[in-house]
Amino acid sequence: MLDVNTPAAPVAETDLRAAMEHFFFAYQAFTAKPDEILARRGLARVHHRVLFFLARHPGQSVKALLATLNVSKQALNMPLRQLIEMGLVNAEADPADKRMKRLLLSMDGAKLEATLYREQARLLETALERAGSDAATGWHAFNHALSPPPDEEAP
Repeated sequence: MLDVNTPAAPVAETDLRAAMEHFFFAYQAFTAKPDEILARRGLARVHHRVLFFLARHPGQSVKALLATLNVSKQALNMPLRQLIEMGLVNAEADPADKRMKRLLLSMDGAKLEATLYREQARLLETALERAGSDAATGWHAFNHALSPPPDEEAP
């Protein structure tokens, strides 16, 4: 098992550049099919991120979504409004605080998100199978180490 708290030996610049190159091409492969599916609807990656995190955390507030995506209100306003206007996301008043909006995927939004998820899940499953039995553990440790610590979830 990998220990993410144990400092690793310094990595050579050639290894870092090779890792960056692989990361770049992996990200291209990871986003290619979803980008194509989204483009047919006039949507982009920002819309995909909103759909993904609403599927993972249904009913979250706009404030919580802003914190999750680490974007400004201005950056989220247009894509979220488009998703609502297209009937992919529903914004409902919170039962306890009518001023707060809770965001949920509509049935069509859930179907689109599931389609995008399946494309990326298939790619990840194939890559992890090819990489071997310890790949998933290493992948999770690597991404955990690369990702900034999550802020406390906003209400």
